[in-house]
Amino acid sequence: MIRTLWRVLLAAALLCGIGLLPWLSRTDPALTVLKARSAERDPTPDALAAVRDQLGLDAGPAKLLGEWFGGLARGDAGRSWISGGEVTPAVVQALGVSLLLMAAALVVALLTAGAVCARTLLRGAGGRLDDRGGRGGGAAMLAALPEFLTGSVLAVVVGVHLGWLPALGWYGPRWTVLPALALGLPAGALLGRMLDDLLPGAFAEPWALAAAARGTPGRTVARRAVRRCVPGLLPNVGLFVVGLTGGAVAVEQIFDIPGLGRTTLQAAVAQDLPVLQAGTLALVLLAALAGACARLAARLLIGPALRDGALTSPHRPKPAEPRVAPLVLGAVLLGTVALGLIRDPLALDTGARLRPPSWAHPLGTDALGRDLLARIGHGAFTTLSLAVAISAAALVTGVLLGLLPRLSGPLVDTVNAIPAVLAGLLVAGVAGNGAATPALAVAAVAWVPLAAHTTALLEQERATTHITATKGLGATGGQLLRGEILPALLPPVTRHALLRLPGVALALTSLGFLGLGAQPPDPEWGLLLAENQPYAERAPWAVLAPAAALALLGALAVTAGGGVRLPRPRTEAARRPEPAVATPAGETA
Repeated sequence: MIRTLWRVLLAAALLCGIGLLPWLSRTDPALTVLKARSAERDPTPDALAAVRDQLGLDAGPAKLLGEWFGGLARGDAGRSWISGGEVTPAVVQALGVSLLLMAAALVVALLTAGAVCARTLLRGAGGRLDDRGGRGGGAAMLAALPEFLTGSVLAVVVGVHLGWLPALGWYGPRWTVLPALALGLPAGALLGRMLDDLLPGAFAEPWALAAAARGTPGRTVARRAVRRCVPGLLPNVGLFVVGLTGGAVAVEQIFDIPGLGRTTLQAAVAQDLPVLQAGTLALVLLAALAGACARLAARLLIGPALRDGALTSPHRPKPAEPRVAPLVLGAVLLGTVALGLIRDPLALDTGARLRPPSWAHPLGTDALGRDLLARIGHGAFTTLSLAVAISAAALVTGVLLGLLPRLSGPLVDTVNAIPAVLAGLLVAGVAGNGAATPALAVAAVAWVPLAAHTTALLEQERATTHITATKGLGATGGQLLRGEILPALLPPVTRHALLRLPGVALALTSLGFLGLGAQPPDPEWGLLLAENQPYAERAPWAVLAPAAALALLGALAVTAGGGVRLPRPRTEAARRPEPAVATPAGETA
């Protein structure tokens, strides 16, 4: 009951904040609505007065909010301030489109996740899995690709050049394929990498070893290992459901899809409050439903073990073996940045516009003839410093709130319903449009998946046999937290935060489209992608260069999570093949 009341209060506070947006941003809502209705009409005092009188703006935000909530209680979400049409049918139609796109994207994401962790599953089923699991670099690069870039490439190459699938519109199942791929591939890579991180611990649990010793088929062991790991990921799957529904603004814009994300963004820019409030309410309800379904599914999968305290710890039994890969990736990234720093990022050469890579311009030039290597090098500090700082703050906040599930559960569902663009508008309304606005907006929502992950792992860790035994020996709550719970939770959640590092950098950039983030001629990496996206067909190197930098950052962050070691020459003993060793399943390794 208390959690339900807390959830209702949070949703009401969010809707009230949205209703106050024009007044918080210190803009004249009558002027914004007039321009949205007719950009060519002069904002004369009489015209503005007519808009205020029609919408009742002179009565103030409190009365408008009261009237909107009163109408909502009767099932009426009001009329659009821009079109004058009823809000409820328009939002329901947009929600239906987004749900269909989300379902298709979720299928793509699940297939991608299966492909990412296939190697670990095969090796685990055959009894040949070491404690390192999958490498994860390729999945991290795929997860770091921005959705709008993936969508643009698919639309141009598959839709226009090859003509295999339609690239614009929303008229049937064939029109869902390309946008579903653009949304599902990065999301699936992220989910697959998280599952791949948990699988080694599941294959090392006593039940898995006993099943292998009894000769249980490897396929059965692998299937049960997935079932063991899925409950820890279900909260994030629920977050993806909401994110793919309301946060797919860029993809809906590229493919001209009349979905809820695009509708909400247009309403936010035009300050069409009835549409914006109804769209946000739909996302809040969807977030609550997705969260409830995720918790119910987790209970169905491992409920008895949670109740009886019969689980083993879901974290890895051994630390991952340090690798050489982070040194290689870091050297490539630092070398690129260093070479770019010695060049001028603002030098214009109109005679060298959109030149391909050459000795003079190793990564080519942009639409103004500026050297892309120089711009990537000089934009590295802005991109990396903000992304790292926000990711660190999100990790700390997510872990702290995740350890308090009664408080953070409803808060996670409510905040997850806010797309990053809308968060940027709300922050700009309160704090003003400044250099810190995008950082505050992204930091306000970046902790949500980490808190959900922490809570899911915490619930399982509390139900483990070693926690029960430690309690029986007289350990206090503080001793359990420091000695048992945090060591089990921090490594996987930290690796999750590292995997999301490039996504944080891209979220900062997405706010630049609304004038809230970095502005030209700033060489911030995401802004480079946005500036050069219109030239992707003519000069693909202009978008591939910053995209490759972000993908390299993602691979570096993930591989560095397991530690770093210097390359060592192999000894003569290491070069000899090892003798075959019998595995518990009776096979040879």
